[in-house]
Amino acid sequence: MLNDSSQSWHSLYLHVPFCAHKCEYCAFYSHAAQGETVNRYVRALIREMEIIGPECPPRTIFFGGGTPSLLNLRQWEQILAAMARWNLTGASEWTVECNPATVSLDKAKLLRSHGVNRISMGVQSLNEQLLDRLGRIHSREMVFKSFDILRSAGFDNVNIDIMFAIPGQTVTIWRDTLSEAIALGSEHLSCYEVIYEQDTPLYAQLQANEFDVDEELACDMYDQLVDQACANGFQQYEVANFARNLSANPKDIPDLACRHNVNYWRGGSFYGLGPSATGYVDGVRTKNWSNTILYCEQLEKGQRAIESSENLSPLARAGETAAFGMRMNAGWPFELFERTTGFDLRQEWANELDSLVEHGLARQDENRIQPTPRGLRFADAVAEQFLRIEHQSKSNPRAILDRR
Repeated sequence: MLNDSSQSWHSLYLHVPFCAHKCEYCAFYSHAAQGETVNRYVRALIREMEIIGPECPPRTIFFGGGTPSLLNLRQWEQILAAMARWNLTGASEWTVECNPATVSLDKAKLLRSHGVNRISMGVQSLNEQLLDRLGRIHSREMVFKSFDILRSAGFDNVNIDIMFAIPGQTVTIWRDTLSEAIALGSEHLSCYEVIYEQDTPLYAQLQANEFDVDEELACDMYDQLVDQACANGFQQYEVANFARNLSANPKDIPDLACRHNVNYWRGGSFYGLGPSATGYVDGVRTKNWSNTILYCEQLEKGQRAIESSENLSPLARAGETAAFGMRMNAGWPFELFERTTGFDLRQEWANELDSLVEHGLARQDENRIQPTPRGLRFADAVAEQFLRIEHQSKSNPRAILDRR
């Protein structure tokens, strides 16, 4: 069973830090690509694979960024050959993030031929003005062209990323974007509300009063998202994520859900490779240096480029796991939570569960606790109920969860 983290398998996340242009909203570690730096990064990433390879036959793989599709054919060939050499291929789900401006048929065919079976395409909007507003390098027409390329290369599991509550976005524009995105016929939708992270141009513009945040409008857009996606064959299974089922019967986790992210939300272990990547293996949280040159230097010395590590107490880890799982519509079956963490959610967090139910943020029966639609809308507030001070002071769960 995928979400039973007691089983001895891992997920593998690989961070590609390069972008053609840094988007206005992006707080992930990324920067412009420079030829020799990219080649040096590829060599370092391969060295890191060599270090963890014997420990990590992954069940799921996710290349995120940055823009992984920015790597050229030769660089991908080197990475894929190294993964095969160290037994890091063969995952049941293998995702690569792509920008519509950097998808080519040759590249798509190469990835598909080596076992990549899922693509996550960063569309964000299908409105030209909003694409410019976000600093995206692709046009709306590139989205349709790239989607067709992916289909012709054999990809039958494609995620489309779109965003709402963008400054200047109206309900009408959002409804039109949703309709066009759904009409593409993808298997998965990830739909994120704009978050104003410090050290981003969009945050600076907000601080300078260049626009206002309209929470009521954002709530209306979220409601529109849920209604429109679910009316068109998608099942919501997490705050921002919708997937199709292969059968007509609803499930806690739909057939075409992102299994890599479900492993995060269910408290599973994962390796993180590349600059800034986090990992969680054998109870230890690690984070690589958010500096590509420093990352390369460390690997060139034959050692992992780990900036920090944190050994969470069992209770702190269980609280984090509870918080992550409450982002999912299915919430936490009590038996699964105890099997995953060793703790009884009804005992250790009895007061918190009562408070969430009392405020209409969750519902509880004898088998599980799960968020209400209102609880999903305010998932961060729900999550805070489970995090212990010991852990809150040390790391940011959003940085771990916010992978497309």
